[in-house]
Amino acid sequence: MKYSIRTPLAVSLVALLAACSQPDDSATPHNELSGAAVEAARAAQAEQSESERLYAWFDELFEADLVRSPQTQTQLGRIGNLDAYGRWDAVTDEAAAADQQRRIDRLAYLRDSFDYDALDADARVSYRVFEYLQETGIRQYEFRDQNYVFTQMFGPHTGMPTLLISQHRIENADHAEAYIRRLEGLGPVLDTLIVRADERAEAGVLPPRFAFDYLIGNTQALITGAPFDDSGEDSPLLADFRSKVEALDIDQEAKDDLIARATWTLESSVSLAYRRLIDMFERHAGMTDTRDGAWKLPRGEAYYESQLASFTTLPDLSPQEVHDIGLAEIDRIHGEMRAIMDQVGFEGSLQDFFEFMRTDEQFYLPNTDEGRAEYIAGANAIFDRVRTVLPDYFDTMPEAPLVVREVEAFRAAGSPSAFYNSPALDGSRPGIYYANTLNMRNLPTYQMETLAYHEGIPGHHFQLALAQEREGTPMFQRLLYLSAFGEGWALYAESLGKEMGLFTDPYQDFGRLAYELWRAGRLVVDTGIHYLQWSREDAIEYLMANTSFTEEEIVREVERYIVWPGQATSYKIGQMRIRDLRDYAREELGDDFDWGEFHDVVLTNGSLPLPVLTELVNDYVAGKRGDGQE
Repeated sequence: MKYSIRTPLAVSLVALLAACSQPDDSATPHNELSGAAVEAARAAQAEQSESERLYAWFDELFEADLVRSPQTQTQLGRIGNLDAYGRWDAVTDEAAAADQQRRIDRLAYLRDSFDYDALDADARVSYRVFEYLQETGIRQYEFRDQNYVFTQMFGPHTGMPTLLISQHRIENADHAEAYIRRLEGLGPVLDTLIVRADERAEAGVLPPRFAFDYLIGNTQALITGAPFDDSGEDSPLLADFRSKVEALDIDQEAKDDLIARATWTLESSVSLAYRRLIDMFERHAGMTDTRDGAWKLPRGEAYYESQLASFTTLPDLSPQEVHDIGLAEIDRIHGEMRAIMDQVGFEGSLQDFFEFMRTDEQFYLPNTDEGRAEYIAGANAIFDRVRTVLPDYFDTMPEAPLVVREVEAFRAAGSPSAFYNSPALDGSRPGIYYANTLNMRNLPTYQMETLAYHEGIPGHHFQLALAQEREGTPMFQRLLYLSAFGEGWALYAESLGKEMGLFTDPYQDFGRLAYELWRAGRLVVDTGIHYLQWSREDAIEYLMANTSFTEEEIVREVERYIVWPGQATSYKIGQMRIRDLRDYAREELGDDFDWGEFHDVVLTNGSLPLPVLTELVNDYVAGKRGDGQE
């Protein structure tokens, strides 16, 4: 038998390159070079195997996409093209239409020009992943006008300044000039998006009212400080530019000139653009209402189904099924939590136990430098302990090291309690597990172990670093992130900690269950909001009654789910599929089941749509049995 799936390949969102591309005049969609270069490439391909030809084509497309995406070039540290280093990605409707045509052309060329049966096993996986990304992008294009242009979670209004501050390096005067050109380009990009947001607002595509308070506040923060007012401190962009330029090895007069020009651009251009944006937010706040779900949108039902398919990578999974899965998982996890209550001798209801875990001082370190240092030391000790048992469960482990750091003060207020940053492709930076120690009440010690397994080892660090280190795999695949796979793996890694015997006491095991319960609750409230027409208050009330998280955390999370339909379902759906595939392999193989081999199947192909992962595990089990069973 095989682990059965009900879906064909295809679906899900998230291609590596966010393809805000400019239109081009490519006559040959399969080869975005021209003239003699095309002939040379064809001659070289004639000498290659089918797999080599496919990989060469993928590499060519990746480089062509980079040319069209200056922002991705910056994110990957490619700053040799100074013209691109001073530009933003195109955000016009024409650029989006050109992207769509490229997807259509590439999908047709993939199927017409490569013999799938002649590919080796790794190339077949790459083929399927690329095919999936094109199919998904083509389908999602149909719903592009149902998305919110700006939300409190994300949008170019904060995304572009964030890229400048966090990723635009200034190593010489030319890089500073490019920064100034990007400042000059902020206004035109925002004006294009203001027109788009106005058009969508007229069509009834508006975030709910609560989002506008955040939008206005976050935007105002960017134009607070010099040169926008007399508060005495530099605004975020001027402070960033000034600090980078002052660090250059050039004469002071040149530094002063660059800073003066950036200041003038901020004052004369950026300020006006952001004030136009705030004016639009204020207008839209008066047009919207308090309805929260995607169901209110003109094509809301179909749009939400598309979002679920994209984020879970399972196109046949209905909103009602997702909702019911969440309810069943919550009941199961509540039962395991009650067993822990009995184990520690707690008397009272499950809700009483939640309150005990939220408030008892034994679970919190002091909000002092000593408390912060103790937390970081504790996280390092957890990873040291994990590393001693890894060889029993993993055959392939990343070469990149993992380090633990506190979130820097300048960004702590806007950061989650913990997160992971991938290592640099060139090995110059390790993987980093960040703990946000700004407020130690947000880092209860009973969650310390499960957070470490999720964000670090064997969670995101293993999944992302191994994908990046996969030499010979197409670059698009090495850098791809699909939420159902990536977050599903990280949540699976938490439960794997239980299998590995890593949780040191019942309260740490409760921390594992608390996070799994949270992800199960997301299935219920995401579908509740967007399919069953729950209000924001309904969702908050449900999570307060059924999870152990604080009201502040719950409000923030519910507001995220409202403006990002479907994304929150990917964690639990992905984890359950990986867990079920593991259980299937163990049952089928019995004593021949090997943890390391199974985890290699899951992790060594990068981020995968769940149907493709399912096929790989089925093939692994059949090959391991060697008996041709179906």
